[in-house]
Amino acid sequence: MEIPLLKGIVIIFALAIFVILVCHKLKIPSVVGYLITGIIAGPYGFELIQEVHEVDILAEIGIILLLFTIGIEFSLDQFLRLKKPILLGGFFQLFFTGGFSLLLVKLLGFSINLAIFAGFLITLSSTAIVLKIVQERAEMDSPHGRAVLGILIFQDIIAVPMMLFVPILAGVQGEVSSSLLQVMLKGIAILVLVWISSKFIIPRVLYLIVKTKNRELFLLSIVVMCFAIAWLTSKAGLSLALGAFLAGLVISESEYSYQALGSILPFKDVFSSFFFVSIGMLFNFSFVVNNLGLILAAVLVLIFLKTIAGSISAIIIGYPLHSALLAGFTLSQVGEFSFILSKSAEQYGFFSGDLYNLFLAVSVISMALTPFIISLAPALAGRILTLPMPSGLKTGRCPCAETKAEVMQEHLIIIGYGINGKNVARAAAAAEIPYLIIEMNPDAVREEREKGEPIFQGDASQEAVLKHAGIKEARIIVIAISDRLAARRITELARRLNKNIYIIVRTRYVKELEFLYELGANEVIPEEFETSIEIFTRVLKKYLIPKEEIEQFINEIRAESYEMLRSIDKKDHHFYHLQMHLPDIEIYSLRIRQESVAAGQTFADIELRKKYGVSALAIRRNSETLLNPHGDTKIEANDIIILVGIREKIAHIASILG
Repeated sequence: MEIPLLKGIVIIFALAIFVILVCHKLKIPSVVGYLITGIIAGPYGFELIQEVHEVDILAEIGIILLLFTIGIEFSLDQFLRLKKPILLGGFFQLFFTGGFSLLLVKLLGFSINLAIFAGFLITLSSTAIVLKIVQERAEMDSPHGRAVLGILIFQDIIAVPMMLFVPILAGVQGEVSSSLLQVMLKGIAILVLVWISSKFIIPRVLYLIVKTKNRELFLLSIVVMCFAIAWLTSKAGLSLALGAFLAGLVISESEYSYQALGSILPFKDVFSSFFFVSIGMLFNFSFVVNNLGLILAAVLVLIFLKTIAGSISAIIIGYPLHSALLAGFTLSQVGEFSFILSKSAEQYGFFSGDLYNLFLAVSVISMALTPFIISLAPALAGRILTLPMPSGLKTGRCPCAETKAEVMQEHLIIIGYGINGKNVARAAAAAEIPYLIIEMNPDAVREEREKGEPIFQGDASQEAVLKHAGIKEARIIVIAISDRLAARRITELARRLNKNIYIIVRTRYVKELEFLYELGANEVIPEEFETSIEIFTRVLKKYLIPKEEIEQFINEIRAESYEMLRSIDKKDHHFYHLQMHLPDIEIYSLRIRQESVAAGQTFADIELRKKYGVSALAIRRNSETLLNPHGDTKIEANDIIILVGIREKIAHIASILG
């Protein structure tokens, strides 16, 4: 039996693959590729897809999952801190955009009702497209990213009363006041339910589910929570997108949020593509060709008007001009909820014919231009800032808006908190190396978090989890888990996300060496050779901790009767070292003691190269690093000198100066 929708899905994905490959070659964003796919396959193109209604349903699921992932990456506290962009920013954006639009349409000779409705349509921006692009550009936590999110949330809320006003503007009587009151009461009830769930119910439920270690059960539970809350908000008269965002906020309050995000992301990517394809299907190519001049003029006016209105709104609530301009450019398109409003008005015969086709053409083109506008926005904003203007306008009344969350840099990521992971963490803490732990066991995570360990629950084989750990900013990752398949996946993923990270993998089996090296590991340590001491020794060496301090730390570990830890073999016996180091050259870090003969002397005085045949690469003094010290550089007590030379000569100079 043939399933028509299945045929449509195959056609959409096959065509999308080809179109997006071409777009990738031309460096065109994938969002535009999906829109082009919809134009080609839709009813105004080659009519390859007949199941347009079914595609719209899949598109709705895509919007739900997209907003759900955005909500997960936020927290309820962050959401509450956005009250100024949501309430004030959203209100002013509505006031200025709607006001400008109403005035313009009225001046063109249309009725006041149609002018108000045009203001409704133009005010709303595309939540799906904007948040997808901002998320991909990692700007969600930037000042303009927060402003944009706040305004979009306000738009999703205000779209509900707009929908209720459509019949009145069309001349149909209805009980709008009672409907609005009902929606408000239901909305407040849902918000209270969301808050209670996020604080007391969902974290406990997810804890019980995660303890089963059943991935299918966890994924199913996340999906149910997402769609249940979205359905509840829909029944209350609010948008599905807003409900999905609230569902994400609920999950974000649990310690399993990034595990949930990693599980849902593949589905979000698949279903959200249907949304962009469905928008492309609305594009009437023949109408555009026949009215090209009018449409292009309308698009330019729309982008200019919405950019100005959005920027003014952000400035009023205190954002600096640069962030305000970025927010304005980002919100300069027509939104997907405008399509719902336009369809509703079309049903009442209030908004149809050429006006409706003009709106659809302008909307789709503005959406297609959004990725390019957002990419060009920083350069355009920079040019505008060079113009003469009051300094207060540039800095804004809220300098805190430009602050960013502190991100860990050059840190160590530890995957797994068993014996090996604990020893690596202990060594890192002793050496004051910043580190972060990822562990699957929820009980261990709770217990260690209470002790102050920087640990969170998650499956490190998922991209979202590693990104949350700051994989792109990390210096070293230690994979200390026993699951060989998971270790392979994490190694490949870590290397793909950060080309420069140093990857150390622990494995039980020597036969895994070849696989892990091919996947990008820098060092693989089989348990047959060394265990945790070898791992943290290599970590400390990579951070150039002096050798004698490493050995002292090892002695302390052994003094505490860690019977499972074997002693370190002093011989450099691992065959794969040959491909990483010159056999006779060693880089060595030497701490200068108070009693050292070098303390207080210059490099010219001690004649390192002439007398001892070694060179100084750098000096680490407190938190500073002095590269290529010259002869007049004075050596101080407690300096760490990074030396390079033949091993025998390094050992000789260390015995004299150490």
